[in-house]
Amino acid sequence: MTTTETTSQTADGQTTDGQTTDGQSAGVAEITHWIDGTADAGHGARRQEVFNPATGQVTGSLHLGDGEDLEKTLLAARRAADLWAETSLSKRMAVLFRFRELVASHTQELAALITAEHGKVLSDAAGEVARGLEVVEFACAAPQTLKGDYSDQVSTGIDVFSFRQPLGVVAGITPFNFPVMVPLWMAPVAIVTGNAFVLKPSERDPSASLLLAQLWKEAGLPDGVFQVLHGDKEIVDGLLTHELVDGVSFVGSTPIAQYVHETGTRHGKRVQALGGAKNHAVVLPDADLDLAADHLSAAAFGSAGERCMAISVAVAVGDAADALVEKVGQRARDITVGDGTESSSEMGPLITPDSKERVQRLVGEAEADGAAVVVDGRDLVVDGREEGFFVGPTVLDRVQEHMSAYEQEIFGPVLAVVRVDTLEDAIRVINANPYGNGTAIFTGSGNAARTFQRQVTVGMIGVNVPIPVPAAQHSFGGWKDSLFGDHHIYGPDGVHFYTRGKVITQRWPHQNDESTASLNFPSNG
Repeated sequence: MTTTETTSQTADGQTTDGQTTDGQSAGVAEITHWIDGTADAGHGARRQEVFNPATGQVTGSLHLGDGEDLEKTLLAARRAADLWAETSLSKRMAVLFRFRELVASHTQELAALITAEHGKVLSDAAGEVARGLEVVEFACAAPQTLKGDYSDQVSTGIDVFSFRQPLGVVAGITPFNFPVMVPLWMAPVAIVTGNAFVLKPSERDPSASLLLAQLWKEAGLPDGVFQVLHGDKEIVDGLLTHELVDGVSFVGSTPIAQYVHETGTRHGKRVQALGGAKNHAVVLPDADLDLAADHLSAAAFGSAGERCMAISVAVAVGDAADALVEKVGQRARDITVGDGTESSSEMGPLITPDSKERVQRLVGEAEADGAAVVVDGRDLVVDGREEGFFVGPTVLDRVQEHMSAYEQEIFGPVLAVVRVDTLEDAIRVINANPYGNGTAIFTGSGNAARTFQRQVTVGMIGVNVPIPVPAAQHSFGGWKDSLFGDHHIYGPDGVHFYTRGKVITQRWPHQNDESTASLNFPSNG
């Protein structure tokens, strides 16, 4: 086996120093594509290593697709889409119901695959599967969500009705932090509405996507309706520009989301691109500070902070600050960090060595700029996992808006505390930030909560709820640099994104009716 060192930017916007290989080491799993209903090694010769972040060891050799693989996948998708769109809704629903039961029964297997390649603890991974299942269940309501409208006798003898039809072939480009949940935010809605779906998962934790593909097949989904094509920028650009792709859903970093949206729309695709976040939680003096500290700690340090809805900034208002910092700091120190497969672990490693180095660097820059490091997780070493990519929970106090630790999306277990005097100051801080994904307020005042929810320029808001991910019957999406495109993901917006509307105006005149044709613009009457 020969190995070539490479530096590349992944589809979710992270820069990695990885390796591509032309072979496979002994004991390392070969991770293939899923094309037209079967595992497929593909045509491309390039490989990329997949790691276990808790041990630092290589566990997989991922096949990266090339142009020939892309063409093969999209041709299969196009054939399948034409047939699937004509399949009755009742038959589509039967597949969705079977798929829901299969995913539920394979939750632990999916969770184990997530933990092995992402690093999050098993209970968190199982929770990810459960949240994905909620969208599958929403998709099972398609007979209601796909109902059209009918207007009788809008003019004499004329009726108008509308319905929605699938786009055709749609692609999902998904991030490493939720290798099951985010694909399940996209594919079930796309498929139940009659589309063929091509998944391009993250190169870092791709194995769970293949189990999903097998479960779709077992559920009775026709070959080609759900496919998995691994790759890097070459495949992403191919999906964004190929004439056979009708729509693209993306979740990742803001720079890549903007690129995906601009490139895809320029080539005639419908695109929804969800970008990065800098989620703030405001804590007022009248809040239950123990409740706030509990939830802030969970929201900041769960999944090692690698969540687009993680709380990374606590905005402490007035007298709340000192007590809040003390309480959050104590909870951060009490968190058990370790291998995600260990039942005692509450938080696992970061995804790559680069992620670890980046978190350490940003904490160091904040300290140099005058922030107080209340809890420092930079030098954490887990016994028996010395080569793992671990950073412990970290709390920074007196962070200023000009600091890099505030301006950048750290995507690690770091909570920055910004102190302000009033609720109005807190709202100003949030609205001045370029991101607008999620935010929260902890308070005992209904008036303060109502003022906050009406004035902040953010798409998802929690009131005494730290991670306001909407239930599946609503839609997920932010504002500003956190979303490019008009449609949020899943829920009603998901149905509309994956379909196009038709409006029919019809008349059935009697054979002897007098013609009402006129050169004038037609009017109802």
